[in-house]
Amino acid sequence: MWFDFFQCIKLKTELIFFENQNHLNHITYFILLLIGMVNYIIVTGGVVSGLGKGITTASIGKILQLHGYKVTAIKIDPYINCDAGTLRPTEHGEVWVTEDGGEIDQDLGHYERFLDINIPKCQNITTGQVYQAVIEKERKGEYLGKTVQPIPHVTDEIKRRVRKPSQEEKFDFIIVEIGGTVGDYENVLFLEAVRQMKLEGDKVLYVHVTYVPVLDALGEAKTKPTQHSVKLLREIGIQPDFVITRSDDPLDDVRREKIAMFCNIHEDDVISDSNVKNIYDVTSLFEEQLLSKKILHKLNLKKDRNDLKTWSNFLEKIKKFDKKVEIGVVGKYFDIGSFNLPDSYVSVIEAVKHAAWNNNLSPNIRWINSKVFEKKPEKLSTLDELDGVIVPGGFGLSGIQGKIDAIQYVREHGIPYLGLCLGMQLAVVEYAQNACNLKDANSREVDKKTSHPVIDFIPEQVSILQESRYGATMRLGAYPALLKKGTLVQKLYGKNKVFERHRHRYEVNPEYVKILEENGLVFSGRSPDGVLMEFMELSSHPYFVATQAHPEFKSRPMKPAPLFQGLIQAALKR
Repeated sequence: MWFDFFQCIKLKTELIFFENQNHLNHITYFILLLIGMVNYIIVTGGVVSGLGKGITTASIGKILQLHGYKVTAIKIDPYINCDAGTLRPTEHGEVWVTEDGGEIDQDLGHYERFLDINIPKCQNITTGQVYQAVIEKERKGEYLGKTVQPIPHVTDEIKRRVRKPSQEEKFDFIIVEIGGTVGDYENVLFLEAVRQMKLEGDKVLYVHVTYVPVLDALGEAKTKPTQHSVKLLREIGIQPDFVITRSDDPLDDVRREKIAMFCNIHEDDVISDSNVKNIYDVTSLFEEQLLSKKILHKLNLKKDRNDLKTWSNFLEKIKKFDKKVEIGVVGKYFDIGSFNLPDSYVSVIEAVKHAAWNNNLSPNIRWINSKVFEKKPEKLSTLDELDGVIVPGGFGLSGIQGKIDAIQYVREHGIPYLGLCLGMQLAVVEYAQNACNLKDANSREVDKKTSHPVIDFIPEQVSILQESRYGATMRLGAYPALLKKGTLVQKLYGKNKVFERHRHRYEVNPEYVKILEENGLVFSGRSPDGVLMEFMELSSHPYFVATQAHPEFKSRPMKPAPLFQGLIQAALKR
């Protein structure tokens, strides 16, 4: 252990004084090494994408956190986009918003929910960000006339970003998930960078997640895809410390032995990650196989404490709930070709689960494509079967009228309703049309020529859209709102000032606030300057609440978001 430590210091010293121009960052990092090294766990994937590496990463982080270690996580996305903000939900899944205003891959949401921490936007690294930074440095002459190349300049930039959290805060573990699969062309430089990290003295473990399929024609689990995936990884120069196998059923000893033999690892380091009903149960699956103990052993670390009991008790408790609550999500990002993609609303799904569990209920979420109501209005009566309805965020024109019709139906039939972002905007449009007799009322996004734009651009967005500057230019991140005393929203939060995360370009038009309130709509939360309407409700309705924000991003398994809590409580009464 001491030899490894001093060897690490030697390597790091050589790097500082002989190889890298950015001495200040490396000296800072060297000092942190002397104080206490951060441990990196690199999670890669093989065979197919969409295996659940994000859940695996979050679960590894959680079990280490429960043993007393301070953990954070980084997601690397190999796409050339600078962030997820310009990607369609049907192509990439939900866009997660960080507290500091980042539009991020949805896996950061899993990290935050599992670890109950806020993760900054700099901990999502994309190819676009990396190349943009390298090109800017080259333009400024920071490479001192050198030929700028993928290795070492791009890989150095990747390593700098991976190491950055440990330079700003002391972490015991930084878990780094590399998106995509081994063998993807766009992944090569990221894999090369994390390979170099171990060579340079960082304490690194490599975890490779692969798929073990069962072919219907054979009825047998096949390990060959895993073998080839690990072979590709080893050709890059990375020998995995653990292979985690994704499969429908637990891995048997025969397959475990075969993977160990052909992947050059011990049988005990082949970890089975079979399907579970609840994603949070993956932590239990890993603990049963002593994964945290094996990780700590390989890194010469000891368990500081064990906080598993509270978490495991929570997981066991929710398995016993047999009373169900039916919540409908009226969305538009479900269909992609012949398939449905509920990942478009993954944070909404999780927030419903958290609130239901907190009320000793098992949630049953029903997906309702709003476009159906446009083609078959008679289908609106199916909403009577639900205990509550959510209209989540979204952009564009498709499915809008179907959402408005659904909102009118639940308002008039007393069905508990929660509107999120677009769900609030359309609730205002519907109320203006049908309760305020402003028949032409609409959002400027939907109808640019409407004579009653009850939803309009945020003023500073006008020039941004005229110049087609769409990337990272919305109202993003956490903003404060002052809540009106005595309102339902204020009672649910239990405070007068709240911070929720936002992602939008449109707001309630202040010119229409008076007429809306005169007709019974209550704006129960506003921006501190009183200009922006942040929350609304109807006091005459069992539960009709909406917000311009996305409270689902702050919901945690043991700490449900207040507005979702209110929806489930109202649904329970129904």
